[in-house]
Amino acid sequence: MRRFIFVVGLLMIGYSLGVLPTQAQPYPNRSIQVVISGAPGDAVDLAGRLMVEELEKILRIPVVPLNKPGGGASVGTDFVAKSKKDGYTILYTPSSGVVYNPAFSPETTPYDTLRDLEPLGLNISFPVVFCVRTEAPWKNFSDVIEYAKKNPGKFRCGTLGVGSIDHFRLEVIKSAAGVDITMVPFKGAMPALTALLGGHVESSLSAAIIFLPHYKSGKLRGILVDHKVPDFPEIPTLHELGYKQNLPSSWFAFFAPAGIPDEAKKVLVPAIEKANKNPELMTKLQKLGFIPNYKSPTELKQILIEDYENAREVVKRMGLTK
Repeated sequence: MRRFIFVVGLLMIGYSLGVLPTQAQPYPNRSIQVVISGAPGDAVDLAGRLMVEELEKILRIPVVPLNKPGGGASVGTDFVAKSKKDGYTILYTPSSGVVYNPAFSPETTPYDTLRDLEPLGLNISFPVVFCVRTEAPWKNFSDVIEYAKKNPGKFRCGTLGVGSIDHFRLEVIKSAAGVDITMVPFKGAMPALTALLGGHVESSLSAAIIFLPHYKSGKLRGILVDHKVPDFPEIPTLHELGYKQNLPSSWFAFFAPAGIPDEAKKVLVPAIEKANKNPELMTKLQKLGFIPNYKSPTELKQILIEDYENAREVVKRMGLTK
């Protein structure tokens, strides 16, 4: 009897102190970290934080953004690929980290997109502009090409990093026009644009959202765009200038480490879709120059495969990798 009373007493103390095991709580029961693979102020950061706010409302738990720029979005991507597979660390990244870095150097990229990451849904796409300062002597793309041909390597272009989609775009421009333009890699698109505004590089490849304010203020001139944009219809695409290959378009998407519980996927995927289809959020994103373009995890996986195969083909043809 005394032993029974003693055991009951221990159980009561344990429950009162909260040290005994309790029934597992359903996912999510604590904050979720969204790793944004870009620098503060980058297009991926601006869009990502708007999505984070919406996801927090839908999931009713804290959703915390964490910037991890660098390596053409590969730093943040690698961080998430190697994170705990519990659904509490997810990735918001541009296509650079999951398509173009692996396409440029599949042997050295520290992760395999399809093996190590779980697609959760594509969010948006957006235009990118090849731009120069308005005070610069280059009034159009022909001026830039003429200067670059006469001054090999002296014309510099700031990008968001080696192996990024910007790196890929620049190589397309160089190959199509037959010029030598020096790429200057930065840890994000905003640092690259800041360098252009400060006169440290001659050009930059910038998302419309961060290019547009400086375009409207008269500080920057658009030389080339990856696809037509109503805000600046006078800026041509490569196709419009008579070149066979156009510049690839960018997109942002959500991923998780491969192998997260089905319970987590059943919560995250519908939440991301619901956020994407919120009219108020989509209006905010459109005002910033983004194009709402939700794709399911299955559709996103197919896009990954197609974009990667196309990128590898171009990279090999240009002799940029083995």
